[in-house]
Amino acid sequence: MQLRCSSATETMLVGGHVSTSGGLVKAHGRAVEIGGDAMQIFNQSPRMWRPTAWKDDDIAEFRALMSAGPIRSVVIHAVYLINLAAPEEDVRSKSLESMKHAVRVGEAIGADGVVVHPGSAKKDPVPEALDRIVEALQEVLAECSGCRILLEDTAGAGGTIGRSFEELATLIDGVGGGDRVGVCLDCCHLLASGYDIRTIDKLSAVMDEFSDVVGLDRLACVHVNDSQMPLGSNRDRHALLPKGELGREGLAAFLSEPRFDGLPALLEGGEGQGADAEQIAIARELREEGLAARGGARAPRGKKAVAKKRSGAKTSITKKSTPAKKKPAAAKKKTPSTKKPATAKKETPRANKSARTAKPTVKKSAAAKRGRR
Repeated sequence: MQLRCSSATETMLVGGHVSTSGGLVKAHGRAVEIGGDAMQIFNQSPRMWRPTAWKDDDIAEFRALMSAGPIRSVVIHAVYLINLAAPEEDVRSKSLESMKHAVRVGEAIGADGVVVHPGSAKKDPVPEALDRIVEALQEVLAECSGCRILLEDTAGAGGTIGRSFEELATLIDGVGGGDRVGVCLDCCHLLASGYDIRTIDKLSAVMDEFSDVVGLDRLACVHVNDSQMPLGSNRDRHALLPKGELGREGLAAFLSEPRFDGLPALLEGGEGQGADAEQIAIARELREEGLAARGGARAPRGKKAVAKKRSGAKTSITKKSTPAKKKPAAAKKKTPSTKKPATAKKETPRANKSARTAKPTVKKSAAAKRGRR
């Protein structure tokens, strides 16, 4: 089973979320204008339940533009109003209809998936909320063909489901593990929920865990957002690249992770500003910094990247990091160079106690060590 986007190559497809004001064709134009390789859209207004009725000629022209390039992947983000875990009949019914609409639109435009936040248990027991989400997903998959559903990890605020890899795996297993269910990882949410991904080594260890718990073949796209909030804060507050807690080093590590090659890497903006050409350019610059820090190495797809910390070496990224050029050896120097190695940036654990002492997770695993629910 392979959930990589249909247009995947070994190059990360950097792009952003764009407005659909005026239609799909205009949305495509906006994605091209900001210099993206990929794009993300809402299937309807994110603040309203009313579905958008897309015109057939708009869809046909959009698909023609997609086949011609330069945008090589489109992903739909389901609206934020959806709560597939809701016990209230009214909210549940509206959530199901909106989700079905998103999947049908995704199939119509040839999307690589529909990203959705799984839902919130609020004050209900988590196992019951998980069951309701599974039932909802099964209904949507049964009634809508083709397009995949991509469960996004969450920051963990309140009773949100998806704050741990174990919860995502529980949902996928509950649905039946078919190839129409995948995952979207958001680096802002990972940090907020307690996964420390601020260096190459730490991200590598987190992705090893994801591979073990969920499976790398489930990963279909990533969201690239810096975070205004610190590690373990359980608060979803996007910052512009690279002005947040992840910073240059964390974002460069994320954007150069070999296991993300070939995936859409979608910027959503922050601080009231959407993804634009400047942010896309910064993302590509950070990716180059990360690749340089990794020595340009890329792991084969589906295989774990080896965490360099296991061999005792640490990899760090600094601004505009480029491999240092070695000077030709001078003829028999009297003494070896006294240059001190660069001091690695100090890392201060920022996770607050409440984030690390939350309720136990649905499955026992390594997540318990980080203290998430």
